Amino acid sequence: METEHLKSNIAYQRREVEKEFKEEKIIGRENTNYAKNFLKYPNILAILGVRRSGKSTFSLLLSKQFKENVCYINFDDERLISITTEDLDKILQAFYELYGEAELIILDEIQNINGWELFANRLRRTKKVIITGSNSQLLSGELATHLTGRHIDFILYPFSLKEIINFKPNAYLTEDRAKIRKQLNEYVNSSGFPEFGKFGSNIVVKIYEDILNKDCLKRHKIKNEKTFKELSNYLISNFSSEFTYSKLSSIFRVKDVHTIKNYVDYLKEAFLIIVLDRFSPKLKEQVIAPKKAYVIDHGFCNFISFKLSKDIGKIFENIVCIELLRKKALNNNIEIYYWKDHQQNEIDFIVKEGQKVKQAIQVCYDITDIKTKEREIKSLLKGSNELKCNNLAIITEDREGEEKIEGKNIKLIPLWKWLLIG
Repeated sequence: METEHLKSNIAYQRREVEKEFKEEKIIGRENTNYAKNFLKYPNILAILGVRRSGKSTFSLLLSKQFKENVCYINFDDERLISITTEDLDKILQAFYELYGEAELIILDEIQNINGWELFANRLRRTKKVIITGSNSQLLSGELATHLTGRHIDFILYPFSLKEIINFKPNAYLTEDRAKIRKQLNEYVNSSGFPEFGKFGSNIVVKIYEDILNKDCLKRHKIKNEKTFKELSNYLISNFSSEFTYSKLSSIFRVKDVHTIKNYVDYLKEAFLIIVLDRFSPKLKEQVIAPKKAYVIDHGFCNFISFKLSKDIGKIFENIVCIELLRKKALNNNIEIYYWKDHQQNEIDFIVKEGQKVKQAIQVCYDITDIKTKEREIKSLLKGSNELKCNNLAIITEDREGEEKIEGKNIKLIPLWKWLLIG
């Protein structure tokens, strides 16, 4: 590709970024300071996450915390579709000729260029490098081999309630609590994708289609497109429910269970779904036990699910799952599971850190129903005894307090408060 053509594209991209930050209301993201720590020295920070979750903006927000000149190249640009590995050095040279040498280089959606790994590896020896990607396997190939541990990967999720809330609330003021509950209700019934505010449910549907077609079907050259899409729709519609690969194989009449497992893995790699294992101290039992699927953004539950009616309680559960994964992004020692015993007592989320279970969490939208409350508490007490964990919580719609049962304290906390305060 000609240098002048590259310069034209680079200048256009820079102008678009400057225009966006000048004209758009850019919502700050949590954890920019956390991520910034990994760029104190030459290194690669890989920002991974579902497409359209705001990785580019997050990268640029990070760059504004540095005084150095920043080179930003977006490879998810049709004008750069014919770029080859040999052109990567030309792109860098074209940027330098336009704006001078850069100490921080952002390679946005660099996975679109075959052979990019050696280029990124060479840069990180003297530069701070940010790469973004919409596939969790971005670092599983050559780059991981060449870097030998000299990279950090950080998963970015769609907006949390804390990020989109438009005022600094005082949880002890009645009027602030009312505002928070109103914004939570809007959040629960919408989506965390940054562009939802502009385009509504249409953008959620478009993102879903792009994930299936571009990140799964095209990337993995899947021949049985119909079955793959039906499987995806099924998991989206039955989020938070248990499944097994053999059951899915039977439902979709796919003889080879490994094919079904591969399909589910592709959806995981594209950050569409999260699969939680059932907790067991025995690895073999954990592997063969049923699993649960959640979706990366509750907007898919609202606008893609093929259920005839919404289950707000399950959407609460999905939001809690993603929030727990945000916490995991800051602490790799955390593992998230669900728990179930042979008597069908079930706990929605088990938070394990190191060798210990740190917390057991139930999500219950309506705790006022006596039978529901008794069932949730019974499962918590059973799990508490088996897992040797006394940090027990029930996340509710708006009920708050603490109950002492069988010598154990169970904390009841509204979802809005748990999301904002923890």
